Amino acid sequence: MEVHLTIAEVARRTGLTADTLRYYERIGLIAAVPRAPGGQRRYASADLDWLAFLLRLRETGMPIQGMQAFARLRSQGDASVGERRQMLEQHLAEVQAKVAALQQSMQALSLKIAHYRAIDRKRPSSTGTAPEGKTSDDPPTSKPQRQRQQPALRARTRQTPADRR
Repeated sequence: MEVHLTIAEVARRTGLTADTLRYYERIGLIAAVPRAPGGQRRYASADLDWLAFLLRLRETGMPIQGMQAFARLRSQGDASVGERRQMLEQHLAEVQAKVAALQQSMQALSLKIAHYRAIDRKRPSSTGTAPEGKTSDDPPTSKPQRQRQQPALRARTRQTPADRR
């Protein structure tokens, strides 16, 4: 026997809000959901499976327009299997490219963290800051930095034209 869930139960199971579920139905991501005699939506387990797939598409960065296009193709049945497969293959390639870029970023972050850990192990734990606002990974300068000294204030006397001669 098929179990039919209310919108509140589906929202709880999927993490979507009731408003989002209604929106997905309104824009065609979800086919019209059958209603109980009182007008309440009743979702079937197949609806939950489809929602789970839509959430995967959303989590992997597919835009709503792409999800709508996929839903339209899905509604055509087996006649659109090839187009749906191509669409998913293209999306998968985009996801794989993003994952590869994220892996490169993760590697760069890991290297920087290892660098900072090595610096932390070398220095005493008392200060926590490098002199003159420098960080420990700033490149060395070719000349040591000199602190500027304020010129001594000179007492100025008024010179008259006669003094200048």
